[in-house]
Amino acid sequence: MYAVYILASKSRTLYIGVTNDLMRRLYEHKHKLVQGFTSKYNIHRLVYFEQTEDVNAAIEREKVLKGWLRSRKIELIESMNPTWEDLSIGWLE
Repeated sequence: MYAVYILASKSRTLYIGVTNDLMRRLYEHKHKLVQGFTSKYNIHRLVYFEQTEDVNAAIEREKVLKGWLRSRKIELIESMNPTWEDLSIGWLE
């Protein structure tokens, strides 16, 4: 399975990524194991994700989402997660 996901900081800075192991990737983000944008801006709350078995579809969807205006990304998040809760709570314990 492949996942396209959106992470947010408490101030709602967004990050969009794609992975073949969502739990592993979330662990890496939450523990700042990879230096970069998400660790610098403390972005580790999973606010949206979608899954597919097709790697090419996942990569294409990531590109599409990254091309959207911020307002459209927020609409997508709030359509599934109106309170911006961390959807991964309890996954890594």
